Amino acid sequence: MRFRKTEPKPLSERLRPRTGRVSGPEQLVFAVAGEVIRKADRLHPADAALRDGLTARGGLAQAIKVEVSRAVFTYYRWHGWLANERTVERRIRRALELSERFRQNPFSLPADALRAKTVPGWVAGEVDVSDAWLRSLQWEPKLWLRAKRGQGRVLAGKLGAARKLSLPDALVYEGDKDLFRTPEFHGGEFELQDISSQAVGWLCDPRPGETWWDVCAGEGGKTLHLSDLMENKGLIWATDRVAWRLKRLQQRAARAKVFNYRTALWDGGTKLPTKTRFDGVLVDAPCSGIGTWQRNPHARWTTTLSDVKELSSVQKELLARAALLVKSGGKLIYAVCTLTRAETVEVVAAFEEQFPEFKPLLLTSPFARGQTSAQLWLWPQDIGGNGMFVAAWRRK
Repeated sequence: MRFRKTEPKPLSERLRPRTGRVSGPEQLVFAVAGEVIRKADRLHPADAALRDGLTARGGLAQAIKVEVSRAVFTYYRWHGWLANERTVERRIRRALELSERFRQNPFSLPADALRAKTVPGWVAGEVDVSDAWLRSLQWEPKLWLRAKRGQGRVLAGKLGAARKLSLPDALVYEGDKDLFRTPEFHGGEFELQDISSQAVGWLCDPRPGETWWDVCAGEGGKTLHLSDLMENKGLIWATDRVAWRLKRLQQRAARAKVFNYRTALWDGGTKLPTKTRFDGVLVDAPCSGIGTWQRNPHARWTTTLSDVKELSSVQKELLARAALLVKSGGKLIYAVCTLTRAETVEVVAAFEEQFPEFKPLLLTSPFARGQTSAQLWLWPQDIGGNGMFVAAWRRK
């Protein structure tokens, strides 16, 4: 299914006074955005530099913060078109102009320019690049919410500017509230979670009372969804190699009133975190994140082919070790928010050669009823969210 694309008004319309002159607020936006861009590099991702930059500029109005964020991400979204502009401010202005032009007519950009300037050249050798995918990368991302199970319509009514979509309890938010300040958020009624990530939970299809392992749980988005689908019954092991992420998971779980989980540090090594045998194991492995390049455009220009190859090796090892704890008849789900062959079909082929006792498990796409496969590709241009690859097996 395809979604109607909507974009906000351009910066000049939102901040320029009626005289037509550039306003003080607009100059402030360019100044702060420029500071962030100058500090961002491979070791300092733009989102982290943005967070630090806004914190350092204490006292900025919320509207200014929003426009600074949009300016920074628009800059990187159109980075390939900006080589001829000499200053950072001119590049930001040019990026905003291109974004507005694209908003009015997505086909105003020639296909050859789109292919040459949207992503680095090495990508064509690793991803099935299409014009539709490249155009999807140039849209501003949607803000996706996941309501508590069965409460999607109720939550949409409460928030007012949220649309209910076909994936159960998935909403796209189109308002301007600070959602983190809403009583619904503090009451645990929803999580911010991309629709592709939500799809992974549904594809896992965990049942109340089962035992699951979320191998690379991170801050717990998928752990919380699995618990919701399990009606807070059974048990979920959530592991990660970084302690602060698990601490964040615990905070989110408390707000969402999730109790059927336990956490443990695991670095992916040969010493497994438990001897438990699981009904289901989800390996949401670290990856190059190419599927998130619409939401995180800075990563387009810092991710390398070497990263892809290195991560492919990590993914193969993680999947092989996690498979050891799948019980007879249990499910193994592999998910990555990337679209490279090295991190998807090549990982699958290596795993199936090493573990013949795992047989491919057919999955039904939550976005295309009747479409079943043991390997699902979720493309941004089709679903309006991150790109994702999911494969599944059942142990004999």
